[in-house]
Amino acid sequence: MTLTSTPAAAIAPAAIGPASRGSRRGRPRGRHLIRLILHIIVVLFMVVWFTPVLGLFVNSFRTQSNIGNSGWWNALIAPLFTGYNYQQALQVIGLGPSLGTSLAIAIPATVLTTFISAIGAFALTRMSFAGRTVLSLALVALMVTPPQVTLVPLLKLFDVTGLYGTIPALWLYMVGFTVPFGVFLVRGFIGSIPDELFESARIDGASDFRIFRSVVLPLSAPVLAALAIMQFLWAWNDLLTPLIFLGGTSVAQPLTVNVAGLVTATGQGEAQLMAATVISILIPLIVIISMQRYFVRGVLGGAVKG
Repeated sequence: MTLTSTPAAAIAPAAIGPASRGSRRGRPRGRHLIRLILHIIVVLFMVVWFTPVLGLFVNSFRTQSNIGNSGWWNALIAPLFTGYNYQQALQVIGLGPSLGTSLAIAIPATVLTTFISAIGAFALTRMSFAGRTVLSLALVALMVTPPQVTLVPLLKLFDVTGLYGTIPALWLYMVGFTVPFGVFLVRGFIGSIPDELFESARIDGASDFRIFRSVVLPLSAPVLAALAIMQFLWAWNDLLTPLIFLGGTSVAQPLTVNVAGLVTATGQGEAQLMAATVISILIPLIVIISMQRYFVRGVLGGAVKG
């Protein structure tokens, strides 16, 4: 009687094969379930965010009596819309001059902030010069300084220098208090660029300006776009700064100031206010929707280093 021994290597796959295959089949199911839960959460957040915007847009086309008697969702069942609110709002806020002032404030402030932040971040990250550490600490200190505490001193300074009541005064204020954050954001992104790219450029004889123009700017486009979006929204939606530096002057007030005083000026109720609000948020909404992918890539890219 001969006993044949079966090798352990031949038994092991048969013994553990089904269990391992079952565990592998279970992993995709668990991942699909997690993705489904995440998608449901994202959809819920989208619904919560979009519902007030939809209600604002619908009510801006309804009469004041309809707004007071029924909710905005009733307009989806029995639509009864009018453009009278927009006509009245445009006459009161003066769309042309107000829109021009808002654009004259937001666009130059956005361009200056993005450009100066890119230069400062590159200098603090890739260039060696005396006082770099002190300058970095000063930027951090400016980030934690509330801008509101400087309003009165700057107001006196602008009055003495003749900048009070001018749009460049707003540029100086907005750019000055946003550049520290912009340098901090862009610096983390530039620090994540591999050193081999800079070494290769220097071996080829590229200067610091050429490296900044040909290497840093193209690679930093996502984070610069994210910074530009944030600065544009801050400058466009700012109410306090234009109210202080442009109040009581002959310069046309931006949309935020005119919309804030619309109810007091007209006494017509919230219907015209909603129409004016839709007008004021239309351009920022277009900017966010059209450039949201750059915003996400830029923020995530500048959040970590390496």
